[in-house]
Amino acid sequence: MPHALPRPVDFSRAPFLTIWETTRSCALACRHCRAQAILGRHTDELTTAEAKDLLDQVAAMGTPILVFSGGDALNRPDLEELIRHGKRAGLRLGAIPAATPRLTRERVAALKDAGLDQLALSLDAPTAELHDAFRGVPGSFAKTLEGAAFAREAGIPLQINTCLAAWNFPHLEAMVERVRSLDVAFWEIFFLIPIGRGSAMRGLSPEQFELAFERFHRLNFEERFIVKLTEAPHYRRYVMMKEGRRGENAAARIRHVLARPRGVGGAIGMSPEAVNAGKGFLFIDHRGGICPSGFLPIPAGDVRRYRIADVYRNSPLFRSLRDPSLLKGKCGACEFAQVCAGSRARANAATGNFLDSDPSCAYVPTA
Repeated sequence: MPHALPRPVDFSRAPFLTIWETTRSCALACRHCRAQAILGRHTDELTTAEAKDLLDQVAAMGTPILVFSGGDALNRPDLEELIRHGKRAGLRLGAIPAATPRLTRERVAALKDAGLDQLALSLDAPTAELHDAFRGVPGSFAKTLEGAAFAREAGIPLQINTCLAAWNFPHLEAMVERVRSLDVAFWEIFFLIPIGRGSAMRGLSPEQFELAFERFHRLNFEERFIVKLTEAPHYRRYVMMKEGRRGENAAARIRHVLARPRGVGGAIGMSPEAVNAGKGFLFIDHRGGICPSGFLPIPAGDVRRYRIADVYRNSPLFRSLRDPSLLKGKCGACEFAQVCAGSRARANAATGNFLDSDPSCAYVPTA
């Protein structure tokens, strides 16, 4: 995997990261699934030719990184063909397979041979009993660990994804130890957004967010692997306050803290700028809908009718998400709005208005 940092991106022109939901087909039954995935594939999924055009458009737009997501990306039999095409287009590519019998040594080796840059596996609890209950299928914990071994054997940098919510927050320190044991390049923590099946789950309280921020801030200095927090943009506010500076120097410091290479530079998902739904981030669903995020699944167009760059750059939805002056309530009054802006997906899930305040933030603005 190359160690050069991804090139800088003007977020008004292109996202730093595009996630493509290749399919919603998945054999797991995860309690938090935003997509409420099922086993069968949708007849209106993008074809191989349409998918290749998608990859070409993303590369031409100036986006450096694309991740093949799902459902289970391994349910696309053309995945390796698409990886090869994406690499020819100049993209850095990751994939997020599910921990099912499709995750074999042979398939992981095939992904490596096709040119995959990083493999991400989901692990949400430190023990099989807890993880399997959350994922809805016995044996998924063991399969995840086996998949991690396959990735190491194939020489693909490994990423672990963890959904953090009220149920597993008490096990956070045990999860730190578990992730340490897996020789990962990257640990991405997704803070629960209550949509899809996850709408029945409870996320962290604002006070628990602050405790989690404190732990992950320390972890960034303790480990060689990169720690990235998703759907928790107020972590940037936490770091700036922790560092005791709020001006330009603090912004520079936060870029350093949140994207610290330490020997694994160029890992998938690392950005020197603030990334939020529709601002540096783009999600394309299994039927080609162009959305700000998988957790904010509001299509502003579809790839069969519109150019991806035109939708990202010019649609009222995406432009509003990049304008902090439109934020309402506490987020609108906050002096950290430029570097945080709150989770637009969580605001939408909680209030029905993606410009409203993020209810997970404990900070009271001084403005």
